[in-house]
Amino acid sequence: MIYWKVFEFEGVVYDLTHLHPRRITFTQEAKDNKPERLYEVDVIFSLHCFTRGKKAGENPNKDLLYKDSRESRIFDFRRYELSKKLPEIVGELLFRKCHHSGKGNFFVVEILTEAGERLNYEIYFEASKSSKRGIINLFVQSAYVRDEEHRANMPRKKTIAFAVILFNILNDRPIKIPK
Repeated sequence: MIYWKVFEFEGVVYDLTHLHPRRITFTQEAKDNKPERLYEVDVIFSLHCFTRGKKAGENPNKDLLYKDSRESRIFDFRRYELSKKLPEIVGELLFRKCHHSGKGNFFVVEILTEAGERLNYEIYFEASKSSKRGIINLFVQSAYVRDEEHRANMPRKKTIAFAVILFNILNDRPIKIPK
């Protein structure tokens, strides 16, 4: 499990406990002849939710670097502020449109208002069956605003219900990408 340590820059402490691992129980309501289903999901957030990669030719302040066991990235204050909304957004995935990325993971686009600005906040995640019986792992790989820097790699929006993702993962069924 990944428990993020606080980040400190210029005497300001940035708490990351909102991105600590958690278990969420999702309840899919009974519908027609289908019974209610409960899904136990262990959620883990990546450091890509609050950091960014180095831009070409950039020589970042070393005090802005945040490291985990695999990589070192630049602490991104905007991503950090938006990351505070991630636990709530993830907790509401049953009620949101999810999309296939075409690369084996999924994403959800959340329109947020930040200082009166409408933003496309994209949250990429991967779901897998846990080694713990009846548990699904949800790894939030990245979350960022779709801006000019990220314009070129926008995946097509092929919608899939989060409940379908959970059901198929738990029951070892493939998740088909619509053509």
